[in-house]
Amino acid sequence: MSQNSDGELLAAEAEEKEELSVPLVAIIGRPNVGKSTLFNRMVGSRRSIVGDLPGITRDRIYGQAEWQNRMFRVVDTGGIVPDDEAIIPANIFKQAQAAIGEASLLLFVVDVREGMTSLDEELAKMMRTLNKPVFIVANKSDTTRVGDHAAEFHQFGYDEVFPVSAEHGAGLGDLLDAIIERLPVVEFRKEKNDEINVAIIGRPNVGKSSLINKLLGQERVIVSPIPGTTRDAVDSVFETTGEDGKPIKLRFVDTAGIRRKGKTNEMAEKLSVVMARKHIERADVVLMVIDAIEGVTALDANIAGYAHESGRSLIVLVNKWDAIEKDTNTVYRTEEKIRDAMKFLDYAPIITISALTGQRVIRLPELIAKANAARNLRIPTAELNQFYAEYLEQPKGLSSAKRPLKVKYITQAGIRPPTFVLFTNSPKPLHFSYERYLINRLRESFDFFATPIRVKQKGGQKKR
Repeated sequence: MSQNSDGELLAAEAEEKEELSVPLVAIIGRPNVGKSTLFNRMVGSRRSIVGDLPGITRDRIYGQAEWQNRMFRVVDTGGIVPDDEAIIPANIFKQAQAAIGEASLLLFVVDVREGMTSLDEELAKMMRTLNKPVFIVANKSDTTRVGDHAAEFHQFGYDEVFPVSAEHGAGLGDLLDAIIERLPVVEFRKEKNDEINVAIIGRPNVGKSSLINKLLGQERVIVSPIPGTTRDAVDSVFETTGEDGKPIKLRFVDTAGIRRKGKTNEMAEKLSVVMARKHIERADVVLMVIDAIEGVTALDANIAGYAHESGRSLIVLVNKWDAIEKDTNTVYRTEEKIRDAMKFLDYAPIITISALTGQRVIRLPELIAKANAARNLRIPTAELNQFYAEYLEQPKGLSSAKRPLKVKYITQAGIRPPTFVLFTNSPKPLHFSYERYLINRLRESFDFFATPIRVKQKGGQKKR
């Protein structure tokens, strides 16, 4: 191994140790006691979906909290039902156990309005076997009268009981004071952000969670054959090295399957649609997952349209490729159908994969890094002038008035996505065919891989 490789390995190990040195606080409890509301309040953003239906949070969601210039990590877990054998509750329990194992401190959230329940008592008994510090958070203590009832939870045998209202923020200061007093001192610092944010979108049950798990090599996200299993968006960081030896650090967001708003009857799924669109806005690169068995649908096109309209780089993944019968023309026919259904995505590469077997999954980090580089590509002025001389200096198109279109010059106005301004002699908008001509020539000349290109026009004054 080279000296440089040794240095990179040591740096990666140091960074991992640094992250692990930040203490973790796990929020646990039975369903629908306000764990996600408390999590969002502590980390200062709406990371977890909140609602009145039990079982909305299923995976474990991580965030960072800061209080009195002290930093700690927080993990939100799904509502625990220890002895439930159904597939979803059993997996939630498995995810919660993983979070508990990592944590330095447990916040046991209870509902002060409902008082002690048999499930609370069962969880309290389980936690006494863990040999970890536990704070009881008596949530929904919205008034002094209700908050007085929090004292009954001392019966669980824990000294620390905090009446709070996660929704309104009451009592949170006292809880946070006690948390940082109990945890090791880690001063707050801004994290450097060298990650590429990657949103994974698609209809429910196309294999988005399975893809995350195959990439990470562990069951980081719950996978089940039940559509709509993922409701929160779960961030997972993945690090590797590209073919050029440079590190690639990706932050994957496994978004809930998007459905048409009119057809998402459950409140949780309606919220998932809203949250998924927000995570597209947060992404640099979007992976659009299509089911190879069902083929491309109109809803797939609608979902991909969200990413295209937001100007994100986009790669189309046709998943479950191992499950279909193939001949020499299968790839061509599949791509043709996708291109026909999503004509606006002519720039997006189409990759056939199998999240189950790992077929071509190993290529994705390199492709994502390439798409992100294209998204941030700024063309030097000299090269853009050369492009102008070759393709735009002579009239190449006509306006709708049959007046020869003269392009005076072209400049790049921005990146993310790459945006160009064309200065012309015509006040009328560019004809779509000329705009397409321009974009195609830009793609041929420069490597705008998987990335949309925006063209704006600044025309001459109208003749009176």
